[in-house]
Amino acid sequence: MRSALITEFLNGWIIGVDGQTDDMRGDIAGASRKSVIETYRGKSGAPFGMITAMAAVFSGTTGAKVDLWREFGYVFGILWQIFNDQDDILSGRDEDLLNGTVTYLLASVIEDASPDVRDHILRLCADAGCSDQARAELAGLLRTPLALDRYRAEIDGFRAEAYRILDELGGDEFYSPVLRRLVDHASQMLLEAELAPVAVSGAA
Repeated sequence: MRSALITEFLNGWIIGVDGQTDDMRGDIAGASRKSVIETYRGKSGAPFGMITAMAAVFSGTTGAKVDLWREFGYVFGILWQIFNDQDDILSGRDEDLLNGTVTYLLASVIEDASPDVRDHILRLCADAGCSDQARAELAGLLRTPLALDRYRAEIDGFRAEAYRILDELGGDEFYSPVLRRLVDHASQMLLEAELAPVAVSGAA
């Protein structure tokens, strides 16, 4: 058990550091939903996956069930990171835009944009660190009704996956609802669409 716990600890932090490094690299031009989720799985998912897998090992569980608990942690970590992304926007800090962080919402908007709009968004991203105007316009583009409708549907998909894993795991009737409430909390849709239309310079 000691060996298994140490292995989970080391692997979890190695993967977590790797994900954090990818996040700091901030490759806006190459951003996609898939690339950001891979980063989130490391940055936020790996620590949660480490915790849930270690708890499973400590309880005496082995094999596939430990793997399933680890995967639940990964999915929960993705939801928690998306929750934090929304909180950053609602707080008005906009630290992600200031720091050039590629969030899932930003990657989604870039991936869905037409070529002209995509080029404009990338220019705004480049200017957001030093321009209040660019940051405000970019924040508006992230909160259009269409962007948030898609975002909500994708959050629902991650929540459904977390539920599916918990259903497969089963477990104690006292604790299972607690985990479901944590999933519900992390998968809240906090953002609301901007009421005023956003003008996109150079858009087709």
